[in-house]
Amino acid sequence: MSHTVITTTTTGSSGSRTPGHGALNLGYSRTLPGLMKTGQMIALLVAFLCVHCAHGWPSWAAFQFFEVVTLWFLIAFLIFFLMHLFRLQAKMPCINWPLTEFFHYSVGTLLIVIASIVAAVKSGGVSALVAGSVFGFIATFLMAVSLWTSYNVTCGSHQTGAAV
Repeated sequence: MSHTVITTTTTGSSGSRTPGHGALNLGYSRTLPGLMKTGQMIALLVAFLCVHCAHGWPSWAAFQFFEVVTLWFLIAFLIFFLMHLFRLQAKMPCINWPLTEFFHYSVGTLLIVIASIVAAVKSGGVSALVAGSVFGFIATFLMAVSLWTSYNVTCGSHQTGAAV
């Protein structure tokens, strides 16, 4: 089965591109998905730094897992944010980006909530580790909201123009 992608460019009356069609999409950072990604990245960064800078880990393996998971998804969401900011998903139409983001949100939500629960249980009263787990739960909440909104976009009901 062959697929054809057709792209069109609109120009103003003077022949120049309109401001909304530039290479940089700064408006994305002010949309709800952009603000959610920013909040997730900040919460994951603070969670990672709280655990990374803490001294006296009661359980080394648990907090290493927490660090790896938070750093991995911080980098993944930063890449997705930059892709939307620079409109790179339009340059790679062979990948279904909404489905890819849905997959990352679902795996990320699951792994971050597991890591946050383990960190909260194994914190041993060390305040930095408790703070890290709290920010992990905040990131989990933000990722669950993004998962729900991306599910509605990816798998929700699609309206058709056909009348029965």
